Amino acid sequence: MLPSTMTSIFTASLGLFSLTLIYICYHAANLTVSPQGCRMSWMSPSYLLQHEFNSSWTPLAHRYSLWLYREVGWDPNQVMGVPVLFIPGNAGSSHQVRSIASSATRQYFSSPFVISSDFPGRGIQSLDFFAVEFNEDLSAFHGPTIESQIEYSAAAVRYILSHYPPNTRIIVMGHSMGGIVGTALLPSDDISALITMSTPHTLPPARFDARVDEIYRRNAGTLVNDSTPVVSICGGATDMMIPSESCILPDPGPERDIYRRTVFTSALEGAWTGVGHREMVWCHQVRWRVARAALELGEARSDIDIGGIMDTWLSRDGRLSPPVAGIDIPEAATYEVLPEGTNLVTRKPIGSRTYLLPIPRALETNATFVLLVSRGSISPIAPHHSTKLQTAPFFCVGHATSPTIQQSTESVSCVPLEPSTLKLLPSPIPGKPFPVPDEGSDESEGVVLFEATVPRIPSGADNAWIGVHVDAAGEDGWVFGGFDETRTFQSDIGVFDIVAGGAKLSLQPTERSLVRRHITFPKLLSNALVVYTLTPESVRPTTSCAHSVSLLPPLLVHKSHPAETHYHRLEHKTSVSLHTHASAPYIPLSRFSPSYSSELWIYAVSTGCEDVNEFTLTIDWWATIGRIATRYPTTLISWAVGVVALLMFHAWRESGKGSMPNVSQSLVAFICHRLPKLLAASLVVALLPLSPDYYLGTRGEPFLAFLAPVLLVVATGLVCVSWWLILLLMWPLRFLTRLLPPNRRYDELSMPRTTVVSLIFICFLVFVVVPWQIAFMGCWLIHLHTCASSAHRKPYPGSVPSLRSTPIESLPLRERLDGREDDTKGTGPKEIKSFEEPETQDACRVRNLATVTDTLNATQTYHENTHLLLLITWLLPLSMPVLAVWVRTLMTAGYTAPFNGDHNVFKVAPFLVLVEFASHRKSALLEFINFDHSGGSYLHWGYLIVACVSFLLGSREAYRVFDVASMYIGCALVVIFSPVRFARRIAT
Repeated sequence: MLPSTMTSIFTASLGLFSLTLIYICYHAANLTVSPQGCRMSWMSPSYLLQHEFNSSWTPLAHRYSLWLYREVGWDPNQVMGVPVLFIPGNAGSSHQVRSIASSATRQYFSSPFVISSDFPGRGIQSLDFFAVEFNEDLSAFHGPTIESQIEYSAAAVRYILSHYPPNTRIIVMGHSMGGIVGTALLPSDDISALITMSTPHTLPPARFDARVDEIYRRNAGTLVNDSTPVVSICGGATDMMIPSESCILPDPGPERDIYRRTVFTSALEGAWTGVGHREMVWCHQVRWRVARAALELGEARSDIDIGGIMDTWLSRDGRLSPPVAGIDIPEAATYEVLPEGTNLVTRKPIGSRTYLLPIPRALETNATFVLLVSRGSISPIAPHHSTKLQTAPFFCVGHATSPTIQQSTESVSCVPLEPSTLKLLPSPIPGKPFPVPDEGSDESEGVVLFEATVPRIPSGADNAWIGVHVDAAGEDGWVFGGFDETRTFQSDIGVFDIVAGGAKLSLQPTERSLVRRHITFPKLLSNALVVYTLTPESVRPTTSCAHSVSLLPPLLVHKSHPAETHYHRLEHKTSVSLHTHASAPYIPLSRFSPSYSSELWIYAVSTGCEDVNEFTLTIDWWATIGRIATRYPTTLISWAVGVVALLMFHAWRESGKGSMPNVSQSLVAFICHRLPKLLAASLVVALLPLSPDYYLGTRGEPFLAFLAPVLLVVATGLVCVSWWLILLLMWPLRFLTRLLPPNRRYDELSMPRTTVVSLIFICFLVFVVVPWQIAFMGCWLIHLHTCASSAHRKPYPGSVPSLRSTPIESLPLRERLDGREDDTKGTGPKEIKSFEEPETQDACRVRNLATVTDTLNATQTYHENTHLLLLITWLLPLSMPVLAVWVRTLMTAGYTAPFNGDHNVFKVAPFLVLVEFASHRKSALLEFINFDHSGGSYLHWGYLIVACVSFLLGSREAYRVFDVASMYIGCALVVIFSPVRFARRIAT
């Protein structure tokens, strides 16, 4: 063993390294790779408490409440429209409904009680927003709390619908964990649609309760089988409270015709920004679209109608857009035939005109016609507040004899051109960041993108054109149209190619500027843990380009998942961050979530001066560290328990050989001898293609395998830090115990009667009143006091031998001073003399041996107790979140509020008995174990089982770590205190 000073330096150094790394990760996690551009929302709220929703409807009425939102001066106090139920999330409030509810009211009414011109005659009614108040319960940590909220929300739905005509259905909205509650209400004939916002559907944010996992399993089955339309809106990397990959709805499969949509706010048309967790309910770019979608659902008559409305107002990339409704061409329209090879470019167009772009005969197969319209519309896509600029593309055939002529429609026959892509693109403002902080995009901004495959020219037709009909009033806006060759640049760059210093990608030069370019990376790792930096290099502007203004500067579209799209403005030498949520730890893979592959699109309508001709791709290590830090805190806690279990396994094994090391010695032995082997083993296991529920959850991804050794080193360092903190806590307690009189009575074979009564009373309290986590906290405090009170005993000099290894010499009853035997043959009776001096020496030797024995027992017991204290300390984080839920419930709902589900006495009973045993006995637990080799020599292998569960299952199901540790302690106590073992000990 190393000297104590070296031991302290060794453990302190590793602990300092771990704390430094955690500090770095904390700051890296606070960096935002997806900027937020949200405009603040304003309202005039009022809330009406629903007094009639009392205990006759649900026994939880004393704990929770239901409120009706009314916009002051706009809404009447009585219900009059379509009911909507808003469910807040973890620590959320019913007042969070105000932003969406206010937007719905002010969209439906153009002024107080005056219905907007968008709605009359369509059967659309206003919305009545109800909101449940859960008193800011910490539902994310506690399954029974979620179950209570589900029960109350179900009763609230019944109560709300009792105020409406029969067959009325309600719209449910849920924020964060409120979306989990809303999903649990399904299937239900009373719910027409479910809209969730920042809801972690596939992975619980806190994985310390098995009952939360059970709710998630039920919801997963509901989302796959139930036909109720569900939309999930995710904030992306800007959401720092939940990993947004868990917000993606599970894939029901192509064989199930049910409506499931996930849309990231960065892909939400009109928003194009990441949105934080709390900001999701008030971000104007999001809330007005959610409110409008809910309003439009009033005219839906089927699930198909609901799906169409959702795709219209909560659209991502124009998916499932309705067919193009072409504009009727007047009988005597003005046609302008453009020269072949010329693009259509008009700024601030005026009047009604149709432009014909000749389709070149030499145009390659599968060529694409691209039409871009700024601030206008290509029906049905347009900015919300668009100008009067309207365009419609057509495929035309016929005869045209002059570049600029007027002909009747009898000469040219046109049919609407069906799009392959029809969506709204952002139009970043030059000179400003995108999105603009605290402002974002305006409802009037946006460029409509229309793409269509050029049809084949019919046989017998003299000419064929793509016709673009433009109808405008000279307002701001422009129109661009032209043929574009489909150019795809495929790069073989992989993640290992850019680890060292990055990789360059050069785009092939073209004779003319392309409107769009497509770049694919089939070998590039696409994972939520990795963030890339893309630095574009464009043609340097020349003097001739100084005064040219691009209609659409280069716009980068990064798409890695059907639900997730990111937009970036490309500028020379200005880096952008590429990140994704396509695949991530502990998230099951779906057909839409490849681990590899990423694609980029570049759209530009420019003079060529800003064309990008080269990219530099690197890894953003700082952002990558931040992403890792937000996804592995639970793993770090579970692995720390695994490290402590390994420490105890080796310490218990060493005690069987004759001596038990102290905690510091165990740490140094573990770090010097066992940690290097474990680091190599952890790397090998990380390379195995395990299920995403196990270990790191990375499915054996080679690039991410390095996380296992790093996490193991940090977990070991945190264990060292925790031991130093325990010593710091015991230091003042040690002096306090010296001042108190020693009134403890030790009994090796039984517990005091008062102790038994106390244990029964504590178990009764746990079974009836308090959660078992309170009792576990008490166990930790009692054992901390036990260790502190025994720490001041003087240790045995040198190493710490056990009683088994200590030589015990038999003492004769009497002994002559000269060492010769007393010959009594042939002699008569003699007077027995008193040999006082040898007897005195014998008594001293007995007392010395007893002192040594007591010292050995005290030292052995202290080392054993401190090892157990370290284990209990690291089990605290796995149980304390529920304790916080209980305290919060008492503070908000009152001391008589029911708190069910945490009265399992058997989870804490082993620790209660263990700490009582440690506090009333001066002999070590190992003395009982090692007394009979046949019964206890194998018990230390239980710690190895705890370690394996911690490393393999603890990351995804942390609650199993505590359960296994409790089961092991319980089994060990049963073996130790078995009647056979006691009988053998007494007989000996």
